[in-house]
Amino acid sequence: MMKLLNVSGSPHVHGPESVKRIMWDVNIALVPIFVVSLIFFGLDALFVSLVSVFCCILFQWLIEKFLLKKPTSISDGSAVITGLLLAFNVPSNLPLWIVAIGAFVAIVVGKMTFGGLGKNPFNPALVGRVFLLISFPVQMTTWPKANNIFDLAQAAAATDATTGATPLALIKEAVKYNDISLLNNMPDVWAMFIGQHGGSLGEVSAIAILIGGIYLLCRKVISWHIPVSFILTTFLFAALLNWMEPGLYVVKPIYHVLSGGLLLGAVFMATDMVTSPMTKAGQLVFGIGCGLLTIIIRTWGAYPEGVSFAILLMNAVTPLINKGFKPKRFAK
Repeated sequence: MMKLLNVSGSPHVHGPESVKRIMWDVNIALVPIFVVSLIFFGLDALFVSLVSVFCCILFQWLIEKFLLKKPTSISDGSAVITGLLLAFNVPSNLPLWIVAIGAFVAIVVGKMTFGGLGKNPFNPALVGRVFLLISFPVQMTTWPKANNIFDLAQAAAATDATTGATPLALIKEAVKYNDISLLNNMPDVWAMFIGQHGGSLGEVSAIAILIGGIYLLCRKVISWHIPVSFILTTFLFAALLNWMEPGLYVVKPIYHVLSGGLLLGAVFMATDMVTSPMTKAGQLVFGIGCGLLTIIIRTWGAYPEGVSFAILLMNAVTPLINKGFKPKRFAK
């Protein structure tokens, strides 16, 4: 007897959008970030991005071809997104063999183990990033300084780049040792807005991330609920700490927004439709939870950054949020 019902992964709502169109829209939105990473980190950024994307595509193709024995889906662009987001979450001087390991974990463990696109409970790129951070903490926290935007010759000489502390590392040290003088080395707000500071490839330039986010909003790939609630909660919680203990939490709240992977995570990873809540109310709760966890980890945790851990933790809570905020049934 023929199967009358075929249960597939979400989404189940019929419309003009397709998975392929949505995935490639996200890839287009990532282009400004990629361009800025090339400007500030030179050829190293190109090599890391190419290796990450190539390995993600390769591992997905191998699994679908030889293990799952089904038609490959690499043309939908989802593996490219995972590769780019993984690259944007690591330093530009990370050894390429470590990048390949991260791509393997992201695709094989974070995505294909659960059945592929639409079935993974956690964001694959963040799974790969957190694995690398735990397994290779020295390499993952050695940050090259950004090149001078007006010196194109320096951008070409990426192999000679020097390393330095990121804004979040400086904030962490200042709080840990209660030494405000450490913040004298903080870049100004404008430098952080354009990307003239150390950090991962895709997290340094706020303006590039915002351009990509605006594109996704205009294309209706994402909604404002998660990014706004995530960013606003982070800002308000940091402001509250600064108001309560100005002698200890002396950092302006805007620095918490512009530094680290907050904007990249809020716009491109927390909004992943597979791993985030389905309802608008649930998305607001999800974003608020991400913002609270981010500041908690940044302030009292062992790592200076908390965005990746916050999003993954809220990914785990997403089924519970969906259950608590599911819409009313028709005619009930």
